[in-house]
Amino acid sequence: MDKQLIVRTVVLALALANQFLVMMGYSPLPFESEEIEEGITAVITVLATLWTYYKNNSFTKEAKEADRILKQKKAERKAKQNR
Repeated sequence: MDKQLIVRTVVLALALANQFLVMMGYSPLPFESEEIEEGITAVITVLATLWTYYKNNSFTKEAKEADRILKQKKAERKAKQNR
């Protein structure tokens, strides 16, 4: 079995168990609603920041080469337009 499959299955099982307990009137998590909301907001913000930073920056050798080629192509296109 794939490790990712196991992790996804465990997370899904925990989420389903949590949802069932909430529907039965139990609060399985020792957090207030406001604390959960703040935590989720913080996690989403951090993930979005990391994703945006990673997507907008070239880390690999291939990405840096692609950036160089893109700049070169743009310069060539601009030079043709100015003729």
